[in-house]
Amino acid sequence: MAKCPNCGAEGKMRKQWKMAGRPDKKGKRLQLGIGLYDCPKCDKAFRVVLSKKKI
Repeated sequence: MAKCPNCGAEGKMRKQWKMAGRPDKKGKRLQLGIGLYDCPKCDKAFRVVLSKKKI
């Protein structure tokens, strides 16, 4: 579980997806796993990088 950057409470996952990130200095791109979380305490949404993989 991811912690809310505002209050530190455990967030609840709403959605998860993969996307291609920016290329590094060598030109290789990263595949990022992103998670969208909702905080039950302060009712804010926040994103967390769940995984990084070179493609």
